[in-house]
Amino acid sequence: MPTSYNTSVTEGPVVLDRRSGPHGEVVLRRHGDLLQIIANGCFLMDTSDGRSERRLVDAALNALHGRPAPTVLIGGLGVGFSLAHAAQNPRWKRIVVVEREQAVIDWHRAGPLSQVSAEALADPRTEIVHADLVTFVHESEETYDALCLDIDNGPGWTVTEDNEGLYSPAGLAACRERLTPGGVLAVWSAQPSSLFEESLRNAQFQGVRTEEVPVARGVPDVVHLATRAE
Repeated sequence: MPTSYNTSVTEGPVVLDRRSGPHGEVVLRRHGDLLQIIANGCFLMDTSDGRSERRLVDAALNALHGRPAPTVLIGGLGVGFSLAHAAQNPRWKRIVVVEREQAVIDWHRAGPLSQVSAEALADPRTEIVHADLVTFVHESEETYDALCLDIDNGPGWTVTEDNEGLYSPAGLAACRERLTPGGVLAVWSAQPSSLFEESLRNAQFQGVRTEEVPVARGVPDVVHLATRAE
């Protein structure tokens, strides 16, 4: 039976769907006009803005310096801003999104988040892979011109302990192997991390840098960028 969503708009938070799985609990919540994703009690993201997600994709594309018909792997479907923004740009030849939570995929395919991603999901360049990103980068043999990762609040603030492996030396080495020569790794974070920059350099990435993304209040979000050697 299809999931029934509470779609009424109220001032306070309303839970639209709640799922428990191998990685804990994920919740889709409406707060006024906003849709919010909560994982294991930790607020991840909402539909209020999206500039950070768009900047993540744009920063990776710009760092490819005009490479023709690039491919991109987006780690984490989230509320769909990264995917939707990538699909709006005809330069991307192929857009692969890896999402480990079936609930999140369902919310996009047949739930309230389709308002963000419906056109992108219908784009023939788009492929959704239901898999754990940490496992995927270790086991896949495919390569991409860009990896855009947004599965946590940052390398030092992971949603689950399993995700820490993505930012470890072995995890970063696996990310490097998923990139074509000269390919770009872009990692979103709620705050800058000089320690993570050093980890990227130790993992043999080049051109390590951090770009700020201004937000309405508080310290800027950032995108960590690094390039695989040619």
